[in-house]
Amino acid sequence: MTSESKVRVRFAPSPTGHLHVGNARTALFNWLFARKAGGTMILRIEDTDLERSQTKYEDLLIADLKWLGLDWDEGPDVGGPYVPYRQSDRLDVYREYAEKLLNERKGYLCFCTEEELQKERERAHAEHRQPIYSGKCWNLDPEESKRRRAAGEHAAIRLRIPERPIRFHDIVHGEVEFSNEVVSDPIILRSSGIPVYNYVVVVDDALMKITHVIRGDDHLSNTPKQVALYEALGWPVPEFAHLSTILGSDRERLSKRHGATSIANFREMGVLPEALTNYLALLGWAPSGGTREIFTPAELTKEFTLERVTPSPAVFDMEKLYWLNRHYIKEAPAAKLIPLARSFFLNAGLLSDSLNISANDWFDKVIQLLVPSVDRLDQLPERAAFIFNYDAQAALTASDNAEVLALPQTNAVLSAFTTKILGDESAQAGKLAPERFKQIVNEVKAETGVKGKELFHPIRIIVTGSHSGPEFDKLVPILEEGSHLALPKHVLSVFERAQAFAKAHA
Repeated sequence: MTSESKVRVRFAPSPTGHLHVGNARTALFNWLFARKAGGTMILRIEDTDLERSQTKYEDLLIADLKWLGLDWDEGPDVGGPYVPYRQSDRLDVYREYAEKLLNERKGYLCFCTEEELQKERERAHAEHRQPIYSGKCWNLDPEESKRRRAAGEHAAIRLRIPERPIRFHDIVHGEVEFSNEVVSDPIILRSSGIPVYNYVVVVDDALMKITHVIRGDDHLSNTPKQVALYEALGWPVPEFAHLSTILGSDRERLSKRHGATSIANFREMGVLPEALTNYLALLGWAPSGGTREIFTPAELTKEFTLERVTPSPAVFDMEKLYWLNRHYIKEAPAAKLIPLARSFFLNAGLLSDSLNISANDWFDKVIQLLVPSVDRLDQLPERAAFIFNYDAQAALTASDNAEVLALPQTNAVLSAFTTKILGDESAQAGKLAPERFKQIVNEVKAETGVKGKELFHPIRIIVTGSHSGPEFDKLVPILEEGSHLALPKHVLSVFERAQAFAKAHA
């Protein structure tokens, strides 16, 4: 094995769509492995699928990787000693090595049409054989084949698979062997001149001196063809580590039907990058000893080894991710959370772009009040609904409030509290202090003889519309201050809420 000081790994996505969590985990494991070894992390763009590849997706996947906190030492945006790092810019290189294999009789020209190949597959299926290519074009005279191609006849280039088992070592799966009888002679260069994935990935990995290929186990079946290519070209075979499949809660392969699957989805939901990175690291990998689950990137780097990656499928558990996200939200400094939270309130129409200093300070308090109760930042506007959208009639008819409203002492509490608030000068001015609010509550308690939940739950229904919610000493100043701000939706003061409730309850 190559020494750690020379470790070189790559993450090589195709820019044909959004970055999926499975690919993001692959990028993360490559990054952790490289950073622990003091090696080199490479980003390579595999865009030989010219019809589906788009520049916008390349830009998005780079942005998503950076959002996750990942960086790279070589790549299309940073350069490096093995430029270019975009496969569509390397087509001449692929053609050169394909011709080399052809000239050395390790490859051959194939003139079979798609119709002929389809008939071969159908015949193999009918005879219960592996649908591999018969290799009939291998028996053509090489010089005659070259003359036919020179005359304009379309021909692909195939690699000749050796007539022996193909073996390789996988760090996750151990020793792996494929019989040559189940590995078809693969096309490496199509008749159109466009190379295929299994070929270009080998050329790039070899020329870029990749020492460890860390990728999803959906590539395991491709590996014998690639090993055969390394051997045919006389290049050293890298170490392989094929990561387990990620499943949804139904133990089927994770897909859009399970909900969010792309990094963009999780960003839009208000999942913090620290939480997602931490969670992705735990999918198919476990730290040594204990059951610890919360790690900083530095701690993950220190702990990470490929030997602790399991071959068993990993199940993506949204609730576990949300639990981690809740932890990171609570730990995050306000200076980080406020700008992130603001976008969700802007989209909900609860804030405007032009807030003055007072409104900004007030919004900071709103966020600090609500963040302990959310799993994701996109839940904040809904959690803040009682601040911006007070509805006394809805409070009286809400099924959640029915039990409290039916208690024998509730009406006495409602009446006493609304009367005192409506008669209080500071409340009328929208300047009710927490101390005064507490004093009024104690007066209601003394007058009615009601205490505990039977006292506080009815009062909370008046103030928030629900029998549960934040502490009054934090909430009351937010309502009072918010009622004086020029916001897209007027925030009702405690007085205005009591007034609306009294009217609806009459």
